[in-house]
Amino acid sequence: MGYYDQNDYQNYPDKRQRPRFFSTIALALISAIIGGLISVALVPSLYGNQAPVPKEVILGQGSSTPPVSITNPTGFPVVEVAKTVGPAVVGIANFQSRGSIFGGTGLTEAGTGSGFIIDADYGYIVTNYHVIADASRLMVSLADGRNAEATLVGQDPRTDLAVIKIAPEKLTATQLGNSDQLQVGEPVVAIGNPGGEEFARSVTQGVVSAKNRILLIEGESSFNLIQTDAAINPGNSGGPLVNYNGQVVGINSAKNAEIGFEGMGFAIPITDAIPVIQQLIEKGYFSHPGLLVSIDTRYSPEWAAQKGWPAGAYVSDIDARGPAGQAGIQPGDILVKINGITVKSSLELTHELFKFKPGDTVTVTYFRNSKNTDVQVKLVEINP
Repeated sequence: MGYYDQNDYQNYPDKRQRPRFFSTIALALISAIIGGLISVALVPSLYGNQAPVPKEVILGQGSSTPPVSITNPTGFPVVEVAKTVGPAVVGIANFQSRGSIFGGTGLTEAGTGSGFIIDADYGYIVTNYHVIADASRLMVSLADGRNAEATLVGQDPRTDLAVIKIAPEKLTATQLGNSDQLQVGEPVVAIGNPGGEEFARSVTQGVVSAKNRILLIEGESSFNLIQTDAAINPGNSGGPLVNYNGQVVGINSAKNAEIGFEGMGFAIPITDAIPVIQQLIEKGYFSHPGLLVSIDTRYSPEWAAQKGWPAGAYVSDIDARGPAGQAGIQPGDILVKINGITVKSSLELTHELFKFKPGDTVTVTYFRNSKNTDVQVKLVEINP
């Protein structure tokens, strides 16, 4: 199926520009409408201007008194959800350093996306990594018409999540729900800025079409995603998916854009995202479990079939002192299972490893010389 990325300017960790349109597995992150060339004075990079981060922010889920009651005064739950959550939804403009047409240097608006405030006291905003990637300056537009410059708190390309911060002045925060309790068919509401500020805080309604969807694209591959038919458009990336109690249950991130398909959007479940968000606030990065191997992403099932080898994650290099190297895994081996679960690509490997934490021991099955071998590997911490 065809999916599209909304941020063509996005660079993932390997720093190669990659087209986000695919003929077969084309999955894409929703985000940006490429803005016009906007010249502004140079400002220092976000990444050198991170303020000290307080450690006491604790993200909770749900409440005995959710912000919206199903039995609401208007009789229209979506109206109440929009009134309650809309003020906490923001637009995010990503400005990047580019050469100007006059030979000088300035900032260009490279793309726009959405986000939502999770803590009004500290001004923390959650969004997708691909919305803020490579930014030199981030500008946030609030529901009351104000604009504020944001600083980066933390980012994680492997989960496509980021936290930014604005001055905590007269802000409204969302309440986080429990995405584990979602049921297929349950009504949900998506709020965001499709197309940028012109259509800010657009509200669309749908249902949870399915749970535990796996999209094999960088960033989203770590999670079992929520599928919804609530309309998600370019610019919605990073905005909230909300239940009828007014609680955020997902982070809108991707959409099936293949011709002939409608109503197939995807959101990161908030319950799975909370540990990442918490670490981004506390440390500025998320601690991923790793094997300390390099995987050649060019290794495909088609190429493997020609060689008579199994599909999997092809090891191109390895840290001999790392856990996989110490367990006997070598360059040229093909990783085919983690704890008995088959992996057919580097992204499936990422998906399985995300279930664990640094320090956990897993059984890794690798293929070499026409046979499979199981080894025990203690995962170590890796971070950007």
